Amino acid sequence: MNISTSACACACACKQELPLVSFQKGSLMMESLFHHRNNSNKDKVVVIMGATGAGKTKLAIDVAKHFQPAEIVNSDKMQVYKGLDITTNKVTEEECGGVPHHLLGTVDPYINFSANDFCRYATLAIDSIVEKNGLPIIAGGSNSYLDALVNHYPEFRLRYQCCFLWVDVALPVLHSSLQARVDRMIEAGQVNDVRDFFDPSVTDYTKGIRRAIGVPEFDDFLRAEANGRLDERTKQRLLQAAIARLKINNCTLANRQIQKIHRLHAFWKRNMHRLDATEVFRGSRDAWRDHVLAKTLIILHKFLYGEKKTPHVVPAGIVSAKDVIAAAAVLSSPPVAMAATR
Repeated sequence: MNISTSACACACACKQELPLVSFQKGSLMMESLFHHRNNSNKDKVVVIMGATGAGKTKLAIDVAKHFQPAEIVNSDKMQVYKGLDITTNKVTEEECGGVPHHLLGTVDPYINFSANDFCRYATLAIDSIVEKNGLPIIAGGSNSYLDALVNHYPEFRLRYQCCFLWVDVALPVLHSSLQARVDRMIEAGQVNDVRDFFDPSVTDYTKGIRRAIGVPEFDDFLRAEANGRLDERTKQRLLQAAIARLKINNCTLANRQIQKIHRLHAFWKRNMHRLDATEVFRGSRDAWRDHVLAKTLIILHKFLYGEKKTPHVVPAGIVSAKDVIAAAAVLSSPPVAMAATR
C-alpha cells in the first residue's frame, strides 16, 4: 500500500513540515503527564467524534494546543487520501496552527483504505506520539474506523485507554449549517477541485476517494461539460441539481453518523462525554468557549490527571480560569440524556 510517510508514523504536518511542539507563552508544561497510566497500565488517548461539520477538527486543534505536546490522528476515511482538499474539507495549514497531523492526505486516492488499514497505521502513529511523550488525539467522522480500532483491534485495546468526546449539534441546526457549508465550498472552488480529478472514462465511484460525497454528484454535469454539445442553460441546470444532491447527501451522512454514535454509546458510555455545540451554530459569540471548550478541558484534566479538582494553571489565550471553574459547575449537574439529540 502506498502511504506517503514512513509507515505513516511521521506526522503529516499540514502540507509542509511543522514543528512537533509549539509552546505558547503561559501554557501548561505537561512533563510526562501523558505516560501517567490508569490501574490497567494503559496509556491514554483522546477520541473526538461527531457528525460531519459539527466542529471536531476545531476542538481537536484547541485541545492539542492546550495539552502540549499533542498530535492529531485523522479518522476521516476520505481525508486520508491525497487530493480533493476542498471536496473532502481537509483542514488547512493555517487552521492546523502548527499541530502535527497523521493520516491526512497521505494515501493513494485510487485504492481502498480499509478499516483494518486504518487500525494498523493509526496504531503506528499513536505509538510514535506516545514515544515522544505526546498526547494522541484521534479526530474524524468515520465511526466505522473508530469502532474497528477501539472495539476490535487487539494491539490498540490492550495498550490504550480512551476518553470519547462527542461534539453534538441539534439536527435542524446542523442541517442548515451543512447546506451553507456546501455553498461556501462551491464558492471556494469545489467544482474545479472535482473537475481536475474527473475522468470521463471512469464510471465506478465505489473505490478510493471517488466514494467521497461531492464527487459522484457532479458526474452528470462534468460529462455534459466534457461532451460540449449541451447549451449553457442545460449545464447550469445539471450543476444546480448536483449541488442540491450534495446538500441532501451531506445531511443524510450526518444522520447516519449520529445513529452510529448512539450505537457506539452502548460500548463506551462510561467514557463518552456529549458536548452540545448547538449554540455555537446559532451565533452565540462565547458559546464555543463556554459550552464546548471549557467543559472539554475539565473532562480531559480529570481523565489525564485522575483528579477531580480544576487545574490551577490555565494556558493563556485558550480559556480563562473563570471559564474552567464555570465548566466544573456544569459537570456537577445531571448528565444530558443521550436522547436529547434532535
